[in-house]
Amino acid sequence: MTGDFLAGTDTAAILDALEHAELTIEGRILVSSNAALLVRLTVGKEQIHAIYKPIARERPLWDYPDGTLAGRERAAYLISELGGFGVVPPTVLRSDGPLGPGSIQVWVPGSTDSVVDVVVPGQAPVGWHPVIEGTDQRGATVLLVHAADPATRRVAVLDVVLNTSDRKGSHLIRDATDSGRVWGVDHGVSLGVEPKLRTVLWGFVGQALDETDLAPLRRLRAALAEPVSAELADHLTAAEITALTDRVDHLLDTAVFPPPSEDWPAIPWPAL
Repeated sequence: MTGDFLAGTDTAAILDALEHAELTIEGRILVSSNAALLVRLTVGKEQIHAIYKPIARERPLWDYPDGTLAGRERAAYLISELGGFGVVPPTVLRSDGPLGPGSIQVWVPGSTDSVVDVVVPGQAPVGWHPVIEGTDQRGATVLLVHAADPATRRVAVLDVVLNTSDRKGSHLIRDATDSGRVWGVDHGVSLGVEPKLRTVLWGFVGQALDETDLAPLRRLRAALAEPVSAELADHLTAAEITALTDRVDHLLDTAVFPPPSEDWPAIPWPAL
């Protein structure tokens, strides 16, 4: 994959810079529940931005007691690349960040085109999928909807694989230079053992997976059986890797987008 956000620079150079280049902190993402810092660095002759999440600032989570959230960010990137999904921006786990070890992920410039929206019923963009009906602050009925294009669908498939438990609308970014690409970010609370998929992309439920959906799943399944996936063991427990493999197998066997679990909230809060 070459980054559309950094045309002409290969992924290896980007990853090397994320891991070794000097980082300059420019600000903090205040809406993040854990510390997320905007940093600047140099790749070749280009200045880019990235998000740095120091492990020292992570809040302990009862349902993710093992490893680190930063490690899960790296694992999500590895899984996306092993399957050829190309959904998660380049991400590394760096040992010498300004506030200690943490994940560093490229900041992807997004377009103004939404992937998820809240609309008045009957006014959703043509082809978009409805997810849930609610009311706004004035009591008027509104509808949460999302795009149904192949790029959004690809994120939805990967989210099932990752068992993503906090896929908010703001974590979906349509690429500023390639409208046919949607990036997914913020995977710290993912890859657990228990079914905890919580997302705004439920509009595909019950639909059959086509060859475009199945091909990356087959690539990922093959990669999980090879040494190329060995780094996952640095970030996930053996039980979590087994659960990951089981989710891929289930998708390949059923070839259908699964419904939400009855034992876990289906929609994150806030949804956007």
